[in-house]
Amino acid sequence: MLQSGEMQKRFSHLQQTVSEASRTCHADATIPKDLMKCMDELDNECKSASKVMSSKDEGRIRQWVDDLEQMGDRAERVCQKAGSLDTRIVDAVSSMHSELSDLKRQLH
Repeated sequence: MLQSGEMQKRFSHLQQTVSEASRTCHADATIPKDLMKCMDELDNECKSASKVMSSKDEGRIRQWVDDLEQMGDRAERVCQKAGSLDTRIVDAVSSMHSELSDLKRQLH
């Protein structure tokens, strides 16, 4: 498990990455509703990071990150299925998913 300070830094960065991807998606009215729903769910979940972090419960933190990563998987699949999305959206979702996957690997 990551040290507390490093973990807090990673969560803050993750929150920024998800928020940025969500803003990018919201700026484009043509994106699929499924993708918008995934991004909204991720954004809302990331806002609860402080509650999860303050629990200091490693199992709960791992499960929370696993759940986020699954949401990120779903968002990435929707992007791939949609096909012709703006590259900014695809890049934002891909970057967010990479960040989630990397954090998940570090926690396991």
